[in-house]
Amino acid sequence: MNPETKEKGEKKDLMKSKDSFRAFPLAAITGHSLLKLSLLLAAVDPSLGGVIIAGGRGTGKSVLARGLHTLLPPIEILDNESILEKITKRNSNTSLRPIGRNLDPDKPAEWDISTNKLLEEAIGRDYLNQIEEIPKKVKEAPFIQVPIGITEDRLVGSIDVAASLSTGEQVFQPGILAEAHRGVLYVDDINLLDDGIVNLILEATGREKNNIERDGLSLSHPCKSLLIATYNPEEGALRDHVLDRFAIVLSADQSIDNAQRVEITKSVLLHAENNIEFSEKWSEESDNLSTQLILARQWLKDVKITKDQITYLVNEALRGGVEGHRSELFAVKVAKANAALRGDENVNSEDLKVAVRLVILPRAMQIPPEDDDIQPPPPEDQSPPPPPQSNNEESEPDTNENDEQDQEQEEDNSDGEEESTPEIPEEFILDPEACMVDPDLLLFSSAKAKAGNSGSRSVIFSDSRGRYVKPIIPRGKVKRIAVDATLRAAAPYQKSRRLRNPNKSIVIEESDFRAKLLQKKAGALVIFLVDASGSMALNRMQSAKGAVIRLLTEAYENRDEVALIPFRGNQAEVLLPPTRSITAAKRRLETMPCGGGSPLAHGLTQSAKVAKNALSTGDIGQVIVVGITDGRGNVPLGLSLGQNNVEGKDNENENVNLKQEVLDIAAKYPMLGIKLLVIDTERKFIASGFGKELAEAAQGKYVQLPKATDKAIAAMALNAINEF
Repeated sequence: MNPETKEKGEKKDLMKSKDSFRAFPLAAITGHSLLKLSLLLAAVDPSLGGVIIAGGRGTGKSVLARGLHTLLPPIEILDNESILEKITKRNSNTSLRPIGRNLDPDKPAEWDISTNKLLEEAIGRDYLNQIEEIPKKVKEAPFIQVPIGITEDRLVGSIDVAASLSTGEQVFQPGILAEAHRGVLYVDDINLLDDGIVNLILEATGREKNNIERDGLSLSHPCKSLLIATYNPEEGALRDHVLDRFAIVLSADQSIDNAQRVEITKSVLLHAENNIEFSEKWSEESDNLSTQLILARQWLKDVKITKDQITYLVNEALRGGVEGHRSELFAVKVAKANAALRGDENVNSEDLKVAVRLVILPRAMQIPPEDDDIQPPPPEDQSPPPPPQSNNEESEPDTNENDEQDQEQEEDNSDGEEESTPEIPEEFILDPEACMVDPDLLLFSSAKAKAGNSGSRSVIFSDSRGRYVKPIIPRGKVKRIAVDATLRAAAPYQKSRRLRNPNKSIVIEESDFRAKLLQKKAGALVIFLVDASGSMALNRMQSAKGAVIRLLTEAYENRDEVALIPFRGNQAEVLLPPTRSITAAKRRLETMPCGGGSPLAHGLTQSAKVAKNALSTGDIGQVIVVGITDGRGNVPLGLSLGQNNVEGKDNENENVNLKQEVLDIAAKYPMLGIKLLVIDTERKFIASGFGKELAEAAQGKYVQLPKATDKAIAAMALNAINEF
């Protein structure tokens, strides 16, 4: 061979190896045995509901998902392009476009209406009897990743603006859900996605069909995809509703030694250097897993589970205090999938243990008490114990006979097959003395507890600032036009409008305009309204100051703000305006005046003004007024405002009016969107205030807390933000 030709060939192969990329093989991943088994089970039965992988940074979550994709076999689909070419050759003019993607040629019942109409035009009305003439092709199973900033239109599909403008009719453009049919739908950082987007994904994959009812469209297409989601608990918690919709939720955080870390590092470096060579090194193990997966999918429909085995799974769920019925339903599917993966038609005890470990244990809310009398059903082949013998002499020959029978049975068993594994475990997995909890599950539980309620608690919808969520029909003047939605609304009417306006290529009318609905994260404003009058004022102010600093320290990442308004003498003053700065709070709270009267009415009024101004900025989603008071107000609002119109009244009428005045002000809080939490600092044996009535008037919450420490006040404020 010519040296130059050889060199060119080597360069060509090198460029080819650089251009092509192969994902990290699942078999080459160190550890994560439970997660790899979970992914294989979900691939065997995609109707399981998917898998969520929780874990910190760099724990291999996405590597696991992409490694599973390398094992999926190719799929045979309808060739939409060839179908459209056939229609063009038949000189048929049609505005239809294929809606479904990756449709199975062997399942005509799943084809959407548009596909059936296209096949009728391309082949004829009897196209179902001419399956061999329908264009088909084989392609790799799709792997579709959902971007964090995805919009609803891109996810579920929308009107194809270009095609609609050219044809003058509504032409549907499929979204990501259609593209992921019969493949993997991968959602990275699912906790950072918009709640509405997550709900649409769960609904479509749960029904295995995407229903579109928008922009004047009413259609549907199949969406049978394997859903794999990942998230980092440190970046924000995930709603319990979402966790419950997935069959398996496990953690990628694992305890590994130095040798395993070295092995992981070497494998990653070798894969980065030459991914093709690295994949070929693990090709035999990967081929074995892929073959096992293909056969398991074929065997799954023949796998059987008994009623006693289902009863065992239900009992395990009850012992673990699991809410709802999804746990046992998912557990049954996991047990059958594991049996299919083993190549068995019957579920055995090991399959049940896997189902409990993967599905029920992560959902368990309790460990059963030691005196639990529930007993698992015995295996079907277990014979009842022999009746007791009263005479020892008579029992001896019986024993000999039994021994002879046992020897004969053992000889028979030795000639035949080995003794089968019991169909039901002899003990419960949820054992109070030695609970068989996998370490990964414990790590996941601790990570979930550590995450808590981190992240922003609320969002604000706006028409001027934020992230574009979806288009809306405007009410009044449009501040930001949704160009895409406006064009989609105008597209179907372009033919008739061009006839009236031949000089214009696109005609937009006022009824076509759509506005952008924008969304942004919002924090909460906590206003501490502190009674700085009386003998206990200094203690209350010290506790409130500590709560302010503690709240700013713990809730900074939630974009929360804190304000402090003490009321004393004849007026209430804004000692600390709304702020997120700990430094500013410490500087403002150095001087804390105390003593004098108790102008509670003016304090509530000042809090309402601060709250109203904060809500108008658009950066605050909710306002919580934490009133730290003993409930005794003795200064009327008129005196605080400089109006001397309360003179000449006796003490009894003055007290009645003061009480009603405070209740009337508190009653306006719900209309202003303000929540009130009253922390009553009065001791029970001298309680004479009306803190509870004050909270009821504002439709808020009341807490009796005589010894209100800074830690307790901060905890109560955080709970109020999460619960209101």
